Amino acid sequence: MTMLHLNAFLMGVGHHEAAWRLPESDPFAQTDVAHFTRLARIAERGKLDSLFLADSPVLWNSIGRRPGGTLEPTVLLTALAGATRHIGLIATASTTYNEPFNLARRFASLDHVSGGRAGWNIVTTAGEQAARNFNLDELPAHRDRYERAAEFVEVSLKLWDSWDDAAPLGDKDAGRWGDDDLLYPTEHVGRYFRVAGPLNVPRSPQGYPLLVQAGSSEDGKELAARYAEAVFTAQQTLAEAQAFYRDLKERAARAGRDPDTIKILPGIVPAIGATEAEARALEDELDRLIKPEYARQQLATTLRVAPEDLDLDKELPADLPAEDEIEGAKSRYTLIVTLARRERLTVRQLIGRLGGGRGHRTFAGTPEQVADAIEEWYRSGAADGFNIMPPVLPSGLEAFVDHVVPILQRRGLFRTEYTGATLRDHYGLPRPTNQFTRQLAATAR
Repeated sequence: MTMLHLNAFLMGVGHHEAAWRLPESDPFAQTDVAHFTRLARIAERGKLDSLFLADSPVLWNSIGRRPGGTLEPTVLLTALAGATRHIGLIATASTTYNEPFNLARRFASLDHVSGGRAGWNIVTTAGEQAARNFNLDELPAHRDRYERAAEFVEVSLKLWDSWDDAAPLGDKDAGRWGDDDLLYPTEHVGRYFRVAGPLNVPRSPQGYPLLVQAGSSEDGKELAARYAEAVFTAQQTLAEAQAFYRDLKERAARAGRDPDTIKILPGIVPAIGATEAEARALEDELDRLIKPEYARQQLATTLRVAPEDLDLDKELPADLPAEDEIEGAKSRYTLIVTLARRERLTVRQLIGRLGGGRGHRTFAGTPEQVADAIEEWYRSGAADGFNIMPPVLPSGLEAFVDHVVPILQRRGLFRTEYTGATLRDHYGLPRPTNQFTRQLAATAR
């Protein structure tokens, strides 16, 4: 029987925007390596497949609203690699504001340092503020960002494969460290990149890091179908999740891939209590701590309207921009508007829902109820696993690991021990064959 895949999405002191205001929270933990080390060890104690750090090359929000500033994720994960032994380590990095050679080198290095536990969450980065940090006056068009992303990944794959596994020899007697004939120059010339190669890092333990993608727009789903091995997504209902799951698996098959090699993990924000009332009390307490003036400003930016157009005690305006007018974060825009329209939420109510998970599914209940919710989506063809997004950290992650994971294990849905050494092993994926070796073998035949 296949097993659930569980990823811990770590964000500061929790995914709820008001988590930092709780008495238990350290409001400066987002730059504390010891805090993340503790979280990584908790997740590893629960035998989770991986942990994940989001990132963007821009200050995310008003620092008046919630703790601002984050450590660069591949640097932080390098530290966490030394503090853990098994759990996978996934970092977000943008294809719009990086170059393939530097980024491929960083991830190959992380894979070596961690013994084969690295993963790359491929994003194209929405928002004009990021563009202005990189010599641009405006955000590149949505389609251009995704075309650049596809070429970026292709170049990265060539760079990771530019060393044959057998290239390093270490032959002391012959005085020959490596075989130059087993280096494969990249020699890539494309629309966006010219890269000679080879990479200056030998092929890593996994061949290349696990490739993760998180966009749900049409362009995002096409990119995922071609390259992604895990997909982080956001759906509010079982029917929406089933439709996304079915669509992406079919796209992967049309791209010539085995659909089982792409793992789909919706986000869930579980508020866990010994009783349902206790869980809902935690959720209510967090929602009361939201400052609506900050949240309304952020929502207005997302919806491309003026803050004064959003009356806190009324529903969203009827004349919002159409999705095809949105250049950044199309899928999240659609998710937010659909949620608000479907449930007829006021702006204040919508702010509360988004404050917990930014559009991901929020769920308050006992450990048994959380396990039931996870099992239902898994068995109903809506998910291969879940992106666990605790509203409060570390307590929310501890509650999930200590009380929900054992239930899933007793039901035979989740591992009781790690059985592999690499992140690909955890996700049941093979180590990829070097593309240049395949080409040489085909030519020899």
